[in-house]
Parts: sequence; structure tokens; C-alpha cells
Amino acid sequence: MSDESAGAPSTASGVLALLAVTQFLMTVDATVMNVSITALVDDLDTSVTAIQGVITTYTLVMAAAMITGGKLGDILGRRRALRIGLVIYALGSGLTAIAPNVVVLLVGWSILEGLGAALIMPTVVALIAGNFEGKKRGAAYGTIAAAAAVAAAAGPIIGGFVTSNFSWRWVFVGEVFIALGIMALSGRIRDVEVDDPPQLDLVGAGLSAVGLALVVFGVLQSTAWGWITPRVGDGPDATPAVGGISATTWLILGGLAILYAFVQWLYRRQERGVEPLFDPDLLRNRQLRGGLVLLTIQFVVTNGIFFMIPLFLTIVLGLSAFETGLRMLPLSVALIVVAPSVPKLWPHVSPRKVVRLGLATMAAGSALLAVLLDEGADATVVFVPFLLVGAALGLLASQLGNVIVSSEPVEKSSEVGGLQYTAQSLGGSLGTAVIGAVVIGGLAGLFVEELVEDPAVSAAIAEATGTELEGGAEFVSNEELDLALAQTDLTTEEREAFFDANSVARIRSLQRGAVVAALIALLGLFATNAVPGRSLAAEDEPVGDDALG
Repeated sequence: MSDESAGAPSTASGVLALLAVTQFLMTVDATVMNVSITALVDDLDTSVTAIQGVITTYTLVMAAAMITGGKLGDILGRRRALRIGLVIYALGSGLTAIAPNVVVLLVGWSILEGLGAALIMPTVVALIAGNFEGKKRGAAYGTIAAAAAVAAAAGPIIGGFVTSNFSWRWVFVGEVFIALGIMALSGRIRDVEVDDPPQLDLVGAGLSAVGLALVVFGVLQSTAWGWITPRVGDGPDATPAVGGISATTWLILGGLAILYAFVQWLYRRQERGVEPLFDPDLLRNRQLRGGLVLLTIQFVVTNGIFFMIPLFLTIVLGLSAFETGLRMLPLSVALIVVAPSVPKLWPHVSPRKVVRLGLATMAAGSALLAVLLDEGADATVVFVPFLLVGAALGLLASQLGNVIVSSEPVEKSSEVGGLQYTAQSLGGSLGTAVIGAVVIGGLAGLFVEELVEDPAVSAAIAEATGTELEGGAEFVSNEELDLALAQTDLTTEEREAFFDANSVARIRSLQRGAVVAALIALLGLFATNAVPGRSLAAEDEPVGDDALG
């Protein structure tokens, strides 16, 4: 198949534009609503913790279904899978737009949109491979990566602007029309035939989904249940526990056991000559394994920061969603500038050195954020840390995509791409869960500590407050706290003490979250030996998307 036949001049640009818009839509949805957490909480009469769960579930559903989605694309045909995914995604967006409560939001946004994205994202990669060849294919993947980068940068701005001037619901209304528009124009995309459609490993798909779900759900629930010791040991409000051990621990252990069984199941099918969900021998590839671990870590830190900092800007400082999006712009701009600059300016640089520099820069930005956050801090404190984190993401994105897709021959590109998308989605889910658990989980203890040390609050009131907050505290503004305290008979001095305790507890919890982000980034350095020390510029052209998605 020649370049001309793969994508004729009259249609190639239109096909690429359509796939780029599709990639933009998938990526922007992961960042567009983080700046609107406060609006979601107010409009749906829910809590920050509940929205944290919705965001976490969205990326978790994608992680659990991504490999299966790629297989379904092979079975159904890539263009048909794209269309089915777009229909599911549009239904989810429409349901989200009219969601009256957080449960409907979860079904529409997290589940339906997540499932739709799991069909769409691996299909985009396969359709590019089938519609372009040679240098045109490499350029097409570059365009898709650029669309993902622009989406990551534009998400907070779009979400903030629409939320501040209209309603967050209009974001999802817009997604419905974009998804339907792509579907209407998808006929111009040449389908990719699969000579030998694979079998769908339903057991493997189920084991991987359940295992990942239990691990992430366990981490997410650690805020309310405690990690090992139950947060509330007894009484009517006792948190779930088995044998005196928090249910969080059992969920995570059970999830890891199921994931182990999943890997063994893959090998068993392979030994029987039956096609597994994906080739388990891929996990023995040191370069691929290292790239996936680092990609997961990248998204753990990124999504953790994208969840944490809007809490500071919107709830602590009271900025609007649009102002919050603008404050996050330095991160996005640094990402867009650095990612394409590295291969252009240093085409023969060692990927290992760039990745190590990226992780160190990410850790430095997160640590600086922890230092600069204090009770008197204003929105300007995030500027330099965001520049550093954005530059770090650009450095990592310039290398990890190629490290992963060049680790295996081109015929394995579909499975490698599925693992890549799974890693980034799992990292995003864990990032929101882990950093969110650190930030919100420690609030109650920090709040009570401050009350105990304040002479305006009696020991009886401090003790009663501690008992009341055994199950955890919410990340709330002083205005929301004032409404709650208005229902009590506390004195003015005691109310002021509660306000002060809330202010200090929020900042200290955010500092902890930033420190944990820095530690996770530094832990990634231990996986960098698996990254090639030689330049990949002479390798075959990438067959998968960049790590920006």
C-alpha cells in the first residue's frame, strides 16, 4: 500500500483533522472539570470527596476497559468501534449535562464516557496506522500528540470560562455535539481490516477490571475508612473492617491477588494455544515495563496536582473557575513548549537523561509548592512551581511515548498501545485517589490539633469536635464553615478559633499532598535504568501515540 493509497491528498488532511479533534475531545475531558469542583459541589449539593470519587472512577473505567476496547476494535472493525464509542460517549455527556445529583454524574461521566473513551482511544491509533504510511504516519502521530498537548493546556481554561460565564453543564452539551459531528463525518476515514480478528478473553478482561477496581477503590476509601486501623472502630458510625483491620487494606490486598491471578491466567491461555487478552511476554520486556511504570508515575503526580491545586485556588482563595484555569496556564504552556522542543533541539539526546531530568524537575516543582503554600499565600505562589511541573511533563512526554512504542515490533503496536493507555489512565486514577486521600484524609486530625492548641476553645469542645470528626472532615471554605457554625451556640471567639483551625488545616494538608507528589516523582528515578541510554532517533518511527494523552 503506497502513501497515496493509504491517505489520498484530497482526503488525508481531513481524516487527520478528524482524528486530531477526536484525540482532543478525549484528552480535554480529563482536565476540563478539575477547575469546576466547587461549582459541581454547590450545584449537586455534594462534597469534594464525592467529586474526587467521580473523577477517579472516570480514569479507572478507562484503565480497566482500555485493552478490551482495543480488542473489540479488532473484532468489530476500527471505524465501527469508533462510531459505537462516540455514541456511548455522547450518551454519557448528555446524561452528565442534565445530572440532578452525583449518582447520575457518576453514571454519565465516569462510566458511560469512560467506556466510550476506552473504545475510541485505541481505535484512533489503529486508524492512523491504516490511513497513513511511512513519513506521513510519523507526522500524523505527531499531530495527534500535539492535539493531546493542546487539549491538556486548554482543558482548565475551557472548563473555567464556561463554568464562570454559563454553567459547567454546557461543557458536556458541547461534547455531545462534537462527538456526533465526528461520527457524522467518520465515513471519510478508511477502515482498517483485521485479517485474523482476535478472540475476546472475557475472563481476562473481568479479572483485570476487578483487580484494578479493588486496588483503586481501596485507596480512594482510605480517606473515610483509614488505611490499616479503622478510622472509627466501633459504634453506629464504625467504618468497615474485618478482624480489626480496615476494609481498605483487604480491598487493596484482594485487588493485588486478583491481578496476580490475571497474569497467571494470561500465561495459562498462552500455553494452551488460546489467545489471551494481551501477550503476557510483553511484561518481560524491560524497556516496555520501565516505560509503563514511569508513564503511570507521571500521571499519578499530574492528576494529583490537577486535583489538589484547584482546591487551594477555588476553596481557600475563592477564585472563580476561570481565574483558576488562568492560574494553571503556566503549567500547560511549559508543557506545550518543552515537549516538542527537546527532540528538535537535541535529536540525539539520551532518553534516560531526559526522563531523569524530568522526574527531578517534577519533584522540585512539587517540593517548592509545599514550601510556598502557607496561610498568607496568594495565587501567585503557584506560578513558578507550575512552570517547573509543566516543563517536567514536557520532558517526560518527549521521550516516554517513543520509549514505549519502540520497545516492541510494529506488529505488537496495538497491544503496546493498549498497555500505554491503560498505564496513563491507571496513573490518573491513582493520582486523584492517593493525593486526594492525603489532602482530605488528614484534615480532621489537623483541624482538631489546631483547636486543642487554641486557648479560646475549651477542652470539652475540642474533644467533642474530635469525636464528631472521627469519620473524617470535608475540604470546605470558611463561608461554608460559617453556615454550619451558625447552627451552634459557639461564642464569637470560639467561631474565630474554628475558622483559624480550618485555614491552617487546609494549608497543611495541601502541603502534605505536594510533598507526597514530590516523593512519588523521586521514586520514579529507580525505574529509569530500564529507559534506553542511547538515542532513539534512529529507531523506527513511532507506532503509538505520544505520552501526552
